[in-house]
Amino acid sequence: MSASLYRRRRAKNLIVQALAVAAAVFGLFWLVWIMWTTLTKGIGALNLALFTEMTPPPGAEGGGLLNAFFGSAVMSLLGIAIGAPIGVLAGTFLAEYSRASWVGESVRFVNDILLSAPSIVLGLFVYTLVVAQMGHFSALAGAIALAFIVLPVVVRTTDEMLQLVPAQMREAALSLGVPQWKVIVQVLYRSAMPGIVTGILLALARISGETAPLLFTALNNQYWTTNVFSPMANVPVVIFQYAMSPYENWHSLAWAGAFVLTMFVLLVSLVARYIVLRNKIAHD
Repeated sequence: MSASLYRRRRAKNLIVQALAVAAAVFGLFWLVWIMWTTLTKGIGALNLALFTEMTPPPGAEGGGLLNAFFGSAVMSLLGIAIGAPIGVLAGTFLAEYSRASWVGESVRFVNDILLSAPSIVLGLFVYTLVVAQMGHFSALAGAIALAFIVLPVVVRTTDEMLQLVPAQMREAALSLGVPQWKVIVQVLYRSAMPGIVTGILLALARISGETAPLLFTALNNQYWTTNVFSPMANVPVVIFQYAMSPYENWHSLAWAGAFVLTMFVLLVSLVARYIVLRNKIAHD
């Protein structure tokens, strides 16, 4: 009886392991295929002009994505500058002032909804809130839309990182008569900083490739501009428009932009991973 039960359990275990491996291989197959296609088509279109020339008009030869790279950098950094500080403060409130209260649980629930909300919904919200009121598209509206994507990521990361700080550190600092805000700034933030920075970097990697919110907010601009109150070119929207065009030159630029964007996201993810591993080794 025991031998039969052992064989049945062993068979079930092998079946589940086989299904898990098959699912992993299935997912990795499509990931590798996408990466390989982006690499083979994008690396062939890389040249110096891609980083030194503006986006070309329809049917023109040559050109680059300089203004699109600049616009994406401006809006992404503005999105981080708007969303990250608010997210860190909100995460601090959840972890230190309302950890077990109904207010904290309600805010966490709303934050989880915002974290999983489709980016196009956030884009439509900012379109109604900002673009419709201003009467035109703008890079500022695009940055606000990206900030709404950054916010829940940073809130969740900050909340979890601060909760991982041992309670003894809080108690030791408070027992010396240190005000709570000083304990948070000088003790807790120092301990949780690698995790918080990692969350901000992951948020940056996520917003760098967002297209839907920018279609409703920043739109596009063929020319160079530094005015955040006007439409501004950005890589995701340029890739979308160029990929849908009938021009072969635009297709090449779209693949090159996709390759550069993919490499940027990969680099940011690796940096975030390195920060996490370095902090883990230091604590070990």
